[in-house]
Amino acid sequence: MKSLLDLFFAVCIFQFGALAAPNVLFIAIDDLRPALGCYGDAVAISPNIDRLASQGTTFNRAYCQLAVCGPSRHSLLSGRRPDTIEVWDLNTHFRATFPNLVSLPQHFKDNGYHTRSIGKIYHGNGTPSKDGPSWSEDPIFDNGRNPEWRYASPENLAGTGLKRAASEGVDTSDSTFVDGMVCDAALDALDAFKERKQPFFLGVGFRKPHLPFVAPKRYWNLYDRSDISEPASNKHPQGAPEFALRSWNELEGYTDIPKEASKLSPAKVQELRHGYYACISYVDALIGRLLDRLDELGFSENTVVCLWGDHGFHLGEQGLWTKANNYELAARVPLIVSTPGQKAKGVSSNAFVELVDLYPTLADVCGLRVSSELEGLSMMPLLDDPNLFWKTAAFNQYPRMFEGVRHERHGDVMGYSVRTDRFRFVQWKNWKSGEIEAEELYDHRNDFDEMRNVAGNPEYFNILVEHQQRLKVGWRGALPIQKK
Repeated sequence: MKSLLDLFFAVCIFQFGALAAPNVLFIAIDDLRPALGCYGDAVAISPNIDRLASQGTTFNRAYCQLAVCGPSRHSLLSGRRPDTIEVWDLNTHFRATFPNLVSLPQHFKDNGYHTRSIGKIYHGNGTPSKDGPSWSEDPIFDNGRNPEWRYASPENLAGTGLKRAASEGVDTSDSTFVDGMVCDAALDALDAFKERKQPFFLGVGFRKPHLPFVAPKRYWNLYDRSDISEPASNKHPQGAPEFALRSWNELEGYTDIPKEASKLSPAKVQELRHGYYACISYVDALIGRLLDRLDELGFSENTVVCLWGDHGFHLGEQGLWTKANNYELAARVPLIVSTPGQKAKGVSSNAFVELVDLYPTLADVCGLRVSSELEGLSMMPLLDDPNLFWKTAAFNQYPRMFEGVRHERHGDVMGYSVRTDRFRFVQWKNWKSGEIEAEELYDHRNDFDEMRNVAGNPEYFNILVEHQQRLKVGWRGALPIQKK
């Protein structure tokens, strides 16, 4: 009864104008690491995302909870961590364990918002990935696996299977590919919202820069390949356990990639890195169209814009490609939040934040109460003062099998990681026995690229013990004192 009354009053307030309920534009970008101008990347051409950053807060130390699409998104959208919702792989939905859980967009819908999903917000295909309870209308373009939406060249279109070439640059329009279609549909949705006179929560999910690295040729032409640096190192970290380094072989299987991605030629490595940046600029242009439409429709002054990547990405660094590990490049994500009336604009925050924090943050900004069962912390105070004392660490995890590259469910061994101001610590625990199989410790002051595991170095013994304890206490022990 209480929730029904809350909904009734919310609808009345929105309808009669006692409050100007903020809208939410929720932009998800697949496989995007912080390779953006606003994050200091000297190569990236991302003027529109940089424009958004100039209007809001850029979080320099934002982390996902598990570096692969499904678990990361389910954690964010449920407001719970992977072990709580028991989602560790691509094939599991949180509703398998929590059928009645109220998701982030569902919470907005229950409070009088019209919620829509265009593109990739949840992960997967079919009815479960659409998650009907979250949306006021059926999601569209949530399944982007149609080859005709992924490629444009005659050679690739004539191919078979999902994986054809790993990169492509053809002189074609933005709307040739699924991300362009998503943008067009999102623009139409914004136009419709103008007539609806109801606050909206619009999720727009772009698939690039996910493989294959396909973008219209003009975005490739923005870059001189010689200006794109080679990977800092193509070697695996010294002293890292073997199972921590296994790829999901995501890159392998494309027609222009050797059977072992580790045998890529230097020229192919640079082609792929070029393609990644081209895809970033392509998506940036689409986001620019969304921001322009917000301005044209008069929505900008009353719309929260939240842009996030679901996890990071390796482009040959540490001898790794794609994601699916516990290292900094896979766990760290771009996160930009711009809110109406925000006191501090165009600023960066070095506070530790996590994607699981977005549920309580967006609800807080929009004046909605949330369940005490959420496992994130509202970042709203940081939007006014980005230098507040905040979390002392961020947490992520990744499972592995003892044999093979792909895990199911929780796998044989789970790597639990804590990132503190100077260090990254990973403890690999046997899922059945609970025994510690291996540990990793990386000193970011002396080893920013995480190339030397110093867990066995006696000089770091006290640091190791401290981080073992931090991991044992868990995420609640890292909260600001007043929030614990």
